[in-house]
Amino acid sequence: MGTRRLLPWTLVLRRLRDRRKISIFTFRNSTNDMRSSPHFRRCLRLIGLWFLAGFAVACSKDSSPTPNRNRMNDTQEFITSMKIVDPHSFARPYEALATHLDLDITVDFANKRISGRASYDVRKEEGATQIIFDTRGINILGVTTPGDSTSEDSLLFLMGDADPVLGQALSVQLTPEIERIHIDFSTRPGAAALQWLDPVQTAGKQHPFLFTQSQAILARTWLPCQDGPGMRFTYNATVRVPKDLLALMSASNPTEINAEGIYKFEMNQPIPAYLMALSVGDLRFKAIGPRTGVYAEPSVLDKGVYEFADMEKMLVAAEELYGPYSWERYDVIVLPPSFPFGGMENPRLTFATPTILAGDRSLTSLIAHELAHSWSGNLVTNATWNDFWLNEGFTVYFERRIMEKLYGESYVRMLSLLGYQDLQATLSEIGPSADDTKLKLNLKGRDPDDGMTDVAYEKGNFLLANIEKTVGRERFDAFLKQYFSTYAFGTMTTESFVDYVDQELVKGDEELRARLNLQGWVYAPGLPADFVPPESDRFSRVDAQRTAWEGGTAAAELSGTAEWTTHEWLHFIRKLPREMSAPQMADLDAAFGFTQSGNSEIQAAWFEHVIRNGYSSGYAALESFLLRVGRRKFLKPLYSALAETPAGKERGLAIYQKARPNYHSVSVGTIDEILNLKMSN
Repeated sequence: MGTRRLLPWTLVLRRLRDRRKISIFTFRNSTNDMRSSPHFRRCLRLIGLWFLAGFAVACSKDSSPTPNRNRMNDTQEFITSMKIVDPHSFARPYEALATHLDLDITVDFANKRISGRASYDVRKEEGATQIIFDTRGINILGVTTPGDSTSEDSLLFLMGDADPVLGQALSVQLTPEIERIHIDFSTRPGAAALQWLDPVQTAGKQHPFLFTQSQAILARTWLPCQDGPGMRFTYNATVRVPKDLLALMSASNPTEINAEGIYKFEMNQPIPAYLMALSVGDLRFKAIGPRTGVYAEPSVLDKGVYEFADMEKMLVAAEELYGPYSWERYDVIVLPPSFPFGGMENPRLTFATPTILAGDRSLTSLIAHELAHSWSGNLVTNATWNDFWLNEGFTVYFERRIMEKLYGESYVRMLSLLGYQDLQATLSEIGPSADDTKLKLNLKGRDPDDGMTDVAYEKGNFLLANIEKTVGRERFDAFLKQYFSTYAFGTMTTESFVDYVDQELVKGDEELRARLNLQGWVYAPGLPADFVPPESDRFSRVDAQRTAWEGGTAAAELSGTAEWTTHEWLHFIRKLPREMSAPQMADLDAAFGFTQSGNSEIQAAWFEHVIRNGYSSGYAALESFLLRVGRRKFLKPLYSALAETPAGKERGLAIYQKARPNYHSVSVGTIDEILNLKMSN
């Protein structure tokens, strides 16, 4: 358990030389007994000087801090910053910041609308005359502030010009005495974050379902908020839903449906808006361990409990690596198939796709990934979406360390090589020298979703793996544990991280600085010239069998395949020739049952060959898959393959016309572009 400490003055002075290198830091109290410690008194003596530098520094005794609303107010968390400009938010947190939300909403399935009140505590700098929120397609019904004990005073507010990506700024006029405001609002049926599902689109077919997807900047489509990853707030919520449904949030959660349909939530740890999450449906809960459990529709619940049986072990393994878990519980909800991602790391409640329910626990690295976000991303967050790799690169690295601890090094070598293959495909698609293959991005004027590629995930991971290899695992683990402790519940920019490595690891060693090559990794496109791709002995054996098949050995006669994991099968399928004859396709399918596999990863990889080789025996299963599954990772390559030929595009359009209403807006936007469609929701 590390001690939160002051950043070295050399690093502070370096940041002052370039204002762009300053991220938003926090000064935060911890437990009461800390106030008597010499370290804490030192923080207090220096805090005034730090304000002159333009930011507050996080300081805490406990490496697993749990800040609450009062503690944040007492210590003036986020009172100031160096005015980092988030290109994807209208908010100006360095002038006025929303620090706590009381949300009171009603979920209306009949009209596909959420309506209610968002009440924010406001912290403002001297002279601030407004606070700015992000909205997109939300109806703002009024803004007030508490008056006397029985009244409210209306506030002047202004809606800015509409931007197709960012939405509209909601500017609320402030006076010196205003510390709290109420925003009455309602969403619209086409709110991009919200997926309203009819009963037929659920597993149980009896009740409707709702879930949100707020990342990257979709929180503003269902809630007026300061929608940037560098701006945090705590929240309480009251949510009213139909009486036979259960409501869950990224907060403390109930485990049973109540008779009134009214649910109360608390999130005492400050989070950015993209981690705001809500799900409503016919849901049940089963515990896995003391701090872990699964929510799902009744017919899916036991499958989820079986699949995620190692969740508690993963949590313990993660804590052994990088310190205590700071969010109290870690539960997973299995959503309907239209969920557009593999998982979403909403604090305390990971949203997960049912496509990982393979029946053999072979795809649970995704759960390790979302759990790892509890440190990398949720605890220490990228300051803007230009720094997205700080969330995902760290998380992939951490995920693989968890998987290695549980399942061994050879297992993780397979994951790393599959990740490298994904990265190679992305570099080929984008162009290996394109700016978007840099870790530090410039997404101004674009949807930040454009930067959410395997570059952030896999190149970021390989950078961290290179640091580990260069300085040694023991030293790097100590560095990361200190990093998560030092910046807990704060934010980080790419520049500040590079400085932090230089200060804490390099320490003036020019030879080490050259070997780490952080400037090349972060600011240059593609992969460094001296990068050595990962290898896997288990994949080498798979390659030998594939080569034998290509040489004429019947698929049914290949040896060792009965022991292969999903990862080995994926490698086998990915490395098959791009062009295969109908007899070859039939031989593989007859031996291994790829077309009718119950494993979504295997099916999706196989269907690319089905499309490109005109394997008509797979068409019906392909269509069924695209109608059933809404995960963008699978949809994008399959529709892209269909769009390669006129006949394929015609087939893709016919399928998409039927499937589109079942997809989340995140997936719809991608597939519309692939098929060159301009359609309204």
